[in-house]
Amino acid sequence: MKTAAESPPTPRTPLRTAAFRRFMSANLVSATGSAMAPLALAYSVIEQGGGAGSLGLVLATNTVPTIVFLLAGGVFADRLPRSRILFLGNLLAAAAQGVLAVTVATGQATTATIALCGLASGTAASFTGPAAQGALAQIVPVEHLQRANALLRLPTNAVKVLGPVAGGLVVAAGGAACALAWDAVTFAVAAVLLLGLRLDAPVAAPAGVLADLRAGWTAFWSRTWLWTYTAAGTVLVAAWLAGFQLLGPVDAAEHYAGARDWGLIQAALACGLLAGTLVCLRWKPRRLLACAVVSSGALALPLTAMGWGLPLPAVLAAAVLAGVGLDISIVAWSTAFQQHVPTAEQGRMGALNGIGERLAIPLGYLVTALAAHVWDTRAVLLACAVLVVVTAVLNLCVPDVHRVDRVDRVDRVEPVDRVIGNDRSKITS
Repeated sequence: MKTAAESPPTPRTPLRTAAFRRFMSANLVSATGSAMAPLALAYSVIEQGGGAGSLGLVLATNTVPTIVFLLAGGVFADRLPRSRILFLGNLLAAAAQGVLAVTVATGQATTATIALCGLASGTAASFTGPAAQGALAQIVPVEHLQRANALLRLPTNAVKVLGPVAGGLVVAAGGAACALAWDAVTFAVAAVLLLGLRLDAPVAAPAGVLADLRAGWTAFWSRTWLWTYTAAGTVLVAAWLAGFQLLGPVDAAEHYAGARDWGLIQAALACGLLAGTLVCLRWKPRRLLACAVVSSGALALPLTAMGWGLPLPAVLAAAVLAGVGLDISIVAWSTAFQQHVPTAEQGRMGALNGIGERLAIPLGYLVTALAAHVWDTRAVLLACAVLVVVTAVLNLCVPDVHRVDRVDRVDRVEPVDRVIGNDRSKITS
């Protein structure tokens, strides 16, 4: 198998690579629909009379298949051409969102039908996630991975700035079905673009699938920095999504101007994401993983602002800062992962990380929805904010987190690849 890191001459920028441009274009097109999808999904539930409990059930159902099938997606991503997996996954997501749009438009949508469509979308994501992460490492040289990750997020984050506002206006004017239909179209276009992406399958071991799973788990557990970051993400991601994605629109409907203001809050978060991407294009932190952990703590800011009942401008400012921190965290983490995990293992390692970070999300949604019925919504938002901060601080106390540094030259990859055995104390600095 050829990877970009093995194929001279090395381009000076990822944008000179045709495969990267196609990959980035597919992500950009899909982002124009995905930016509207969370708001459209929330208000498709609200339009048919559902509240926090119904929305929690829908969001949990969307997440469950990601947990159930993600490990299988990781194994396939390490054995099959990742470009083919990305094409089929986007095609399935397009079909699921298209069916959902039709049911909402015709008034046939119920919590059950919305949840079933979410089940299909979550299944698609469980296969495309590991494939996408490994595909980028095949396309881009190792020393350019941070820039590639930032460039990949730059146009999609730019779309997200206007996407939630446009989504709020579309939902307010034509209903959630219009935004969901557009999301389906963008998934279909992205699938066509990815069909032209040709990536070789990773070199598959002669052993079977179960042997691959065992080897993957051994390699995952041997990297202390990887499993501790995943364990922290189990709590942090659940607290953030339960607070922001579940209680956020409910709080906006109760204390702000509903879909319009919630669209503005999401747009503010997107503005922060865009600013964070610009920071990552210029700033190259040495301690990548520690940077990812610290910046993730900013997610507590909008939860705290809404929990304290601050005015909308303060909530918007908090959302901007959270977006900056979140994007820096994502780029730093993605770069650390791609540089410190061999390409042939990234599907399984990414799947195990993804499962760990998603494991508590369904429970978090359901518990938070129940808690919102017992306690005030804003008290639950503050509890979610506390969980985010405490989890980030505890993760930062892990010594190995501070030893995962950036790789600047190709000749530094080999020492990292040797850290795939059972010696947890050796992480290249």
